[in-house]
Amino acid sequence: MKIRKKSPKPSGSERPCYVIGYSSPAPSAAELQMWFDLEYGGPLKLKESGETLVATHGPWNGQVQLASSQADAWSKRLDWRHTNAGMVLRPSVTPQQACDLVLFAARLARGLTLLTQGTAYDIVTHTYLNPSDWTDRPLDRFRTADHVTVSQTDSPDPQTDWFHTLGLSKFGLDELEVFRPAGLPDRPTLETLTAIADEMLRIGRSPNIGTTVPLPVLGLSIMVKRHRTAAPTGLSLPFREISWQ
Repeated sequence: MKIRKKSPKPSGSERPCYVIGYSSPAPSAAELQMWFDLEYGGPLKLKESGETLVATHGPWNGQVQLASSQADAWSKRLDWRHTNAGMVLRPSVTPQQACDLVLFAARLARGLTLLTQGTAYDIVTHTYLNPSDWTDRPLDRFRTADHVTVSQTDSPDPQTDWFHTLGLSKFGLDELEVFRPAGLPDRPTLETLTAIADEMLRIGRSPNIGTTVPLPVLGLSIMVKRHRTAAPTGLSLPFREISWQ
């Protein structure tokens, strides 16, 4: 399957977190419900609201569109061969429920992908997930790595390397970035930034600009240098530049 790496702009009225291209007809609400109950324990409750299904599992809630014109537009822009598509809409999160609701949304996207043998596109992390990828991500519990990526990207300054997260914005947080002198080993920076992202999710809020935040679990402190907006994958996201010692 040929995939063009670009991110279309979502409608302001519908903020998807996953777009799922189907390789078979769209599943029914009953099929999604049965799959979810078997996979994660029920009951999953689905209530129609226009073309959107409001999904509820215990205290968690989310929104799914099994098929919509907006989803079709996304599939065309993503340049994939799926003729039908659905969406999982981005949840409105609070610090107390952020991890649970993001996990719930990912489980719904996983279900739609496996039921249709299709492809899910994670809009924030710019990640494509096929059925085999979801097999490696059972989502039986919350793991930061299932929802947040940390990578190195070309920097506008050739003297530095740019490292950043993608995915913290799903939780209502700013993404994190750090610039390092070019030529240094990248693995230590990637590992440390991954650990810091995990701690930010535990804390549940973005640190203020100009502050120093001790992270005793990691044995370091981070300094928050500035705030800006950047679009490493075509989707504008808020970033906070940090350093640590």
